[in-house]
Amino acid sequence: MISTAIRVARVGSAAELAAAALMMLGFPCLMLAALLPSVGAFAAAAAVTYLADHYLHRRGSYLVNRLSKVRAGLSIRFLVRQLLLVLLLARLDLSNSMVFYAAIACFLAFYGFQAPHSALVTLIRLRRKMPVATRNVDLASRVRIPDAPPRRLLNRAAEKMLHLDLVAVTGVLVTAATDTNVYGFAGIAVTLGLAFLYVVALVPYIRAGKTPPNAEKVLAAVDGWLREYRPETVLYFSGSKDSAYQVNMWLETMEQLDTRPLIILRERAVLDRMAPTTVPVICVPGGVHLMNMDLSTVRVALYAANVGKNIHLLRVPTMKHVFIGHGDSDKLASVNPFSKAYDEVWTAGRAGRDRYAIADVGVRDDDIAEVGRPQLAPIRTRQEAPDGLPGAAADGRCPTILYAPTWEGWDDNPGNTSILLAGENIVRRLVQADPPVRVLYKPHPFTGTRSAQAKAVHERIVALVAKAAAERAADPRFTGDAAARSAAVAELARIAARIERLTGVTESGDEAEATRDGMVDTAAHAEVARLRAEWNDAYWRSFPGAEHRVITGAEPRLYDCFNVSDAMVSDISSVVSDFIASGKPYAVTDSAELGAEEFKRQNTAVRAAVILSNSAAELDELLAGVADPSADTLAADRRELKRYLLGPDEPASIDQFNGAVRDLAKKARVRNQGQEAAASSAAAEPAGAVPGQRAATAGETGGAAVKG
Repeated sequence: MISTAIRVARVGSAAELAAAALMMLGFPCLMLAALLPSVGAFAAAAAVTYLADHYLHRRGSYLVNRLSKVRAGLSIRFLVRQLLLVLLLARLDLSNSMVFYAAIACFLAFYGFQAPHSALVTLIRLRRKMPVATRNVDLASRVRIPDAPPRRLLNRAAEKMLHLDLVAVTGVLVTAATDTNVYGFAGIAVTLGLAFLYVVALVPYIRAGKTPPNAEKVLAAVDGWLREYRPETVLYFSGSKDSAYQVNMWLETMEQLDTRPLIILRERAVLDRMAPTTVPVICVPGGVHLMNMDLSTVRVALYAANVGKNIHLLRVPTMKHVFIGHGDSDKLASVNPFSKAYDEVWTAGRAGRDRYAIADVGVRDDDIAEVGRPQLAPIRTRQEAPDGLPGAAADGRCPTILYAPTWEGWDDNPGNTSILLAGENIVRRLVQADPPVRVLYKPHPFTGTRSAQAKAVHERIVALVAKAAAERAADPRFTGDAAARSAAVAELARIAARIERLTGVTESGDEAEATRDGMVDTAAHAEVARLRAEWNDAYWRSFPGAEHRVITGAEPRLYDCFNVSDAMVSDISSVVSDFIASGKPYAVTDSAELGAEEFKRQNTAVRAAVILSNSAAELDELLAGVADPSADTLAADRRELKRYLLGPDEPASIDQFNGAVRDLAKKARVRNQGQEAAASSAAAEPAGAVPGQRAATAGETGGAAVKG
């Protein structure tokens, strides 16, 4: 019942739902207390509405944001409370007292301060908004970017300003209860004084010395930096904040390029969610600003997603444009017809090339290059399960099976995810397996965001894993070395503290300040990468090796889960293609019930998989291959499929990728030189000559005619 109410109200937790309910009930209680009249009841109801409102704003509740759509926004709620206080005074026969008139005057003046306050806050934010936001780009030496105003002045400014009436409301209520006017006058004076001071405190930050230079100067500074840096390869990305992972997966590859890299983003929300990198980043929200930017030295542009804003860079003819995508799978997105807009499409292996040929969407075979998947370098190949008890080792470890389903997608196609029809069956069979195995459940981050049913099943799977983990904790076979785990926990805390010291910089006041100070410390960046590897190793040692776990959040990463797993169960997605790099056994669920042969025909990545029905009865075959490698009948098929999907192991994928970048850059240079030569030739020809006349004129001038 509560979960249904939470979903309907679009709140994030039961506490949020309770606060919203208290706030909604508080205002009718305020009116009732004013009409009775009862000062004590009014004070209690007012306190509830203040606290609930404040809590919901701090949580960024969706419900509070929607109230403004039904004429119950923040300012209206405060105004209603103040009007009800005036009603309370009238019902208490205080309408002829000086406090009554002072309260009315106070609330009118208080709202009078709202206009300049709101105008100043808006003006400051507009003046400090940069036409571009950057990271690892030295603009501070080219333009002056002053410090941002203190966060306490601008962060939730409207809420802070309105809550200043609390002093006046408290003073007037005390006066109503005690008949002593001094409390009311004192509260009114403090509220108006604080409101005045808040407005005054904002005024200095609209002066020219406190705001960044105008867009023209900033863009000129960016062009100056570009001319000096001379970028050669650009990773271009546009998308929602939730798609930031699509650019994050390419950051390490961009850092390893032999050419000078640059990342261009189009949305500030993506920049905010982008992982740290040493590569220069320029976020250009405006299409006109991007099209006027000096990118004349760029020879190769890489695109990680097919989106409409790609056209703003695709229009530039001096660079070659390549679609690299953000994963390799048999989903329809992997053969999007828009891909023919690019000069080339890069795939991991032969499978990607064949996929486009079968789809027949206009991408020519000559325009496809196989470059491997550089991101898969951290994935380790298969390691044998430890010896010991049946399925368990002396340190409590046993074979690990990763269940990493994809999310439900934007439609109700039963083949989108295994969670809905098979998820509980899969996890139940795994936690009850004999010999025992450890289960890691790592759902897609979007799971349950569209489908309430998927969210409910996910929650049941989490509960199932938690119950099985509790039962296993009581089994002495799986306890492991408690002292070693304690040492690992202490090591985790030490590493986390060190990472926090290296990355825990003071939060920038706004994007202008973040642009000025956004230069990454390369030594610290490398140190953090090393520490994260140590953290990951300590994490897996910090709990028994057979403990079932639900893995969510950024750490540990999916590939870290690959490396500690002996097999995986998943759905049709790039996760399967990536796991194939490990060479380990895997199973894929045919949730749409196409049948094993048809499922394999339609989906290349499952040709070496154990195909599961929604009952998950076929899991025994997967577990048998994990327990005894000689029973793994699909090992040879996986090796062949790995090469087909991901390309050869040698040369290394990053070397293949760098080679492809170099080759395409050479093509761009040849094309540009040809255009320059053609332009020079055309400039030397008679004005108004048509192409045939130009050829004849050239032949005549040369003194010899070419005869057929």
